[in-house]
Amino acid sequence: MREALGFAAAGLLAYAADLALFLWLRGPAGLDPLTAKALSFLAGCSVAYAGNALGTYRHTSGGPGRWAVFLAVNVAGALVQLLCILVSHHGLGFTSPRADTVSGAGIGMVLATALRFWGTRTLVFRGEGRVGSWTG
Repeated sequence: MREALGFAAAGLLAYAADLALFLWLRGPAGLDPLTAKALSFLAGCSVAYAGNALGTYRHTSGGPGRWAVFLAVNVAGALVQLLCILVSHHGLGFTSPRADTVSGAGIGMVLATALRFWGTRTLVFRGEGRVGSWTG
């Protein structure tokens, strides 16, 4: 439970950083939406990584390339959210903004968060001695 709460806290901070930077880049900075989102996504990943490395998983190990693995896990989570929208919008024909929000920010976020939690604890911060950890 403590691990899940720490992961959630780091995720909330990352989400806030991502959203705040995106809004600033789209507004006052005047960047196009894709560039703004790419930059805010990387900033959010950095905040989440720092929060998990310095907080939630500070007593676990990981190799020097764990930032790259962390980024890959987060990209996979983003792809899960996009896939949910793709299936709902184009596959099932639910094309309203509300349906896109439910599929991407609702269902997609739940599935992506589960994937990110698993990937972060299993692939990025391998906890030797932690019950139920993967150390392969």
